[in-house]
Amino acid sequence: MKNYDVKLLKYEDEQYPECLRNIHTPPTKLYYMGNINLLNKKRKIAIIGCRDYSEYGRLISQKFAYELARMGFVIVSGAARGIDSFSHNATLNTKTGTIAVLGNGLNYIYPPENKELEEQILNNNGLIISEYDMGTKPSKYTFPARNRIISAVSDGVLVIEARKNSGSQITVDYALDQGKNVYAVPGDITRINTEGTNELIKQGAKIVTNVNDILEDFKSI
Repeated sequence: MKNYDVKLLKYEDEQYPECLRNIHTPPTKLYYMGNINLLNKKRKIAIIGCRDYSEYGRLISQKFAYELARMGFVIVSGAARGIDSFSHNATLNTKTGTIAVLGNGLNYIYPPENKELEEQILNNNGLIISEYDMGTKPSKYTFPARNRIISAVSDGVLVIEARKNSGSQITVDYALDQGKNVYAVPGDITRINTEGTNELIKQGAKIVTNVNDILEDFKSI
């Protein structure tokens, strides 16, 4: 990746984002590249889902991310393979900016094929953030921990294709803890990768079939 400036915000800094300051176990520091002002924008929504997506999941994530971004929403996700990457990528032409929350240091590209995506995010008014020191590699511990940041910087979480007990469920649990709205797109009842989203709907997540289902909750924001 090109030599983008990496900057650091500490918890005690005045500019430290309020959306993170008041959560349980806030990051003590936040490394970032790009447009930090996106964290102060109204109408931020996380779009998350599985890495081993279906064609349906790809199309739906792109559709929702693009349509919401065109309406001024900032899309937040984790820059993982699959639904995350499709969601980030769909926003690029809107110039609204997208926020990628990484589970590794900012100078470590993961997955490796997302090098170009991360550059495009930064070139299109976006923001990449991480609580992890430079050089930190992703692990089974860093991903679940970063999910609390994805939910914290968002005003709601939309789940598109997820297994039961997946990383998406961890993000949902954090979101509920933080008082955020949770949305889920219904999926094929025969597929393991939609068991999680269908279960979320059973448990009370708002079922979403078009962007209006989300917009009606953001009229006052």
